[in-house]
Amino acid sequence: MKNTIILFFLFVTLSAKAQLPVLENYNPIWTTQSNNSSESMPLGGGDIGANVWVEKGDLYFYFSRSGTFDEHNTLLKLGRVKVSLTPNPFVDNEGFHQELVLKDGYISIAQKDVKIKLWVDVFKPIIHLDLESENPLQMTASYESWRHKNRESKGKANNANSYKWAPQGEIITFKDSIAFKNNGVQFYHRNRENTVFDVAVKQQKMESVEDEMMNPIVDLTFGGFMKGDNLIPVGNYLGKYQDTDFRGFSLSSIKPSKKQSVEIYLNTSQFDFNTWNNGLKILIAANKSRAKQAEKNTMVWWNEFWNRSFIYTQESNVSAKDSVYQIGQNYQLFRYMLGCNAYGKYPTKFNGGLFTVDPVFTNPDLNFTPDFRNWGGGTMTAQNQRLVYFPMVKSGDFDMMKSQLDYYLSLQKNAELRSKVYWKHGGASFTEQLENFGLPNPAEYEWKRPADYDPGMEYNAWLEYEWDTVFEFCQMMLQQKEYAGEDISKYNQFIISCLRFFDEHYQYLAKQRGRKALDGNGHLILFPGSGAETYKMAYNSNSTISALQVITEKLLNLSEKELSKEDLVYLKAFQTRIPPLNFGQIENHKVLVPAKSWERINNTEVPQLYPVYPWGIYGIGKPDLQTALNTWKYDTDAIKFRSHIGWKQDNIFAARLGLTNEAAKYNLLKMANSDRRFPAFWGPGYDWVPDHNWGGSGMIGMQEMLLQEANGKIYLFPAWPKDWNVHFKLHVKQNTTVEVELVNGKLKVLNVIPEERKKDIISLLGKSEAEKIKLN
Repeated sequence: MKNTIILFFLFVTLSAKAQLPVLENYNPIWTTQSNNSSESMPLGGGDIGANVWVEKGDLYFYFSRSGTFDEHNTLLKLGRVKVSLTPNPFVDNEGFHQELVLKDGYISIAQKDVKIKLWVDVFKPIIHLDLESENPLQMTASYESWRHKNRESKGKANNANSYKWAPQGEIITFKDSIAFKNNGVQFYHRNRENTVFDVAVKQQKMESVEDEMMNPIVDLTFGGFMKGDNLIPVGNYLGKYQDTDFRGFSLSSIKPSKKQSVEIYLNTSQFDFNTWNNGLKILIAANKSRAKQAEKNTMVWWNEFWNRSFIYTQESNVSAKDSVYQIGQNYQLFRYMLGCNAYGKYPTKFNGGLFTVDPVFTNPDLNFTPDFRNWGGGTMTAQNQRLVYFPMVKSGDFDMMKSQLDYYLSLQKNAELRSKVYWKHGGASFTEQLENFGLPNPAEYEWKRPADYDPGMEYNAWLEYEWDTVFEFCQMMLQQKEYAGEDISKYNQFIISCLRFFDEHYQYLAKQRGRKALDGNGHLILFPGSGAETYKMAYNSNSTISALQVITEKLLNLSEKELSKEDLVYLKAFQTRIPPLNFGQIENHKVLVPAKSWERINNTEVPQLYPVYPWGIYGIGKPDLQTALNTWKYDTDAIKFRSHIGWKQDNIFAARLGLTNEAAKYNLLKMANSDRRFPAFWGPGYDWVPDHNWGGSGMIGMQEMLLQEANGKIYLFPAWPKDWNVHFKLHVKQNTTVEVELVNGKLKVLNVIPEERKKDIISLLGKSEAEKIKLN
């Protein structure tokens, strides 16, 4: 009997060691209150984000929404809410419990006999706070705003808008309209007539077509209404939080109650004020009959979101820095943050998304308002944005990618007008630092320019001639069909227009220099060009050549039936004009090089490995993997620039190349807990907090360690250590999902849909580098 008991407990112990977490294990749980807003917890849904924390006995949250750009293209927060209770259950930390319930998408805060639930409607722009207590409580909910007055934006404060370090005259963040109304608080910001759009159009000599251009910030009104059934206005007050003064507008309980709620209704409209106001009224009226069902629908959405993809990693060493458990938890936490802006009109911004807080907690010298973020509000930096959206392909979040892809689609006309006005040729001209109206950022376009300098060019050492980053978004458009079988016909002409720009512009440039438009082999002369922001004044950059080759081939393969005969003829002819990739020798090893030649190095990216990622010309199961491996191992710049910080993608390169030890090293570093209370609030890195391209590149790296494809084959664990237990579900091409479990070195394919694709699966678990090289 004793031996049986011992064997039983031994079995239980071994089982426990092998056990893998489920989603609930990753819920962040805090048992003490926070010191300030930097110790907040993210909440969101639809296109709304909030930072929630309890400080000194009061509940606070900032709230933001996609697309709330002011006259200067600052992405303004919508305000802060403070909730105070009497008698106060949060007088100390005894029994305090704050939890982000990932599965259902809400935050729960409880202490003593009080429970508060905060959640955001995924399908309507409404924030909910529901309170239950065993004894009646008096609740005061205050809307707090630092935009109760005009504020002059000086110095580095302008890094939050499109003027950055080159403001033109006095820059004022204009006050909002805030007032008690109908037993609630109404607040809104309406943009004045003249905006940074008008300034940029004049600066960049586009006045002749201004009336034809899309202007996303003119007449924009955004804001909302805060109310509660048991609440009435009780006055306003002045205060200061951290470095910013504010005015509070308080609503308080008509009488103490055991059940109370607060709702915040949001509306954004590019029409007149009455249209905005009527839209807000309709939203409020409609919510009365749908609130309970809305809560259920929101929970269902989050449940389905988690079911379609996940990566759960082993439970051992839960608290150890850089642990395998941490990378699994932080993968889910960052994906949750991306899910909070699933359906925004604008994409999730790389420099903080919807979750920035008071800037002094990132840099104590930046004592600006909570609206501040570095690198602008309406400025989209393509090389950063791509890393936010590429992980959504293998996680199957195709519905969430529309914000980013349709953003580019909306700018097609403005980009084509650039080509027409400046050079009188066709194609869509997209620059790297792109405003939400499709023109270069005014500061980086540069105000102090030589009089005869090409007006279509950014006069900027980092950004000059960097036009090829748009192709990574073309790649995502094509992947919608490759992976999910979606109709992408609306994107076809956009992609062709981007290709046409390179075709026509580089022939145009060649003709400025000499008689011939092409080189002796009939290829485009891609000069001047750029290898990312790093290899400048490049001749035939490999990152550009890879993009042109892959996008043209994929467009022809995927959309041939949807393209006109004229388009097919053009694309096939263009394909013959794309130059071949460039190679070099290092220590007698063949390597990929950044370009045929370049004049200087300006940054620390590694575009010589872009043919590996994102372009996938080299990788597991593909020809000549050795050349790409040589580039990783011997290129002195690639070695010198190697890092896990921010947008660095060495973790992805290593995974794509099947380098298990290196991929493990850099993904552990990248996806380790941040230095903040919420573990996925990374940064600032090169950008801001929370750094979303840090998290996105981490997600990609983990996905590529687990699953890759080539020539119709699905490779499991191409760079995943055999002793890292994991349970994952990811998406691959042909509308296929793969769910696999690895426990104690034993692999189990749990589910492949459609089932016939099981035959395409090949395990590389524990395979050597030499074995991986032989796969093609």
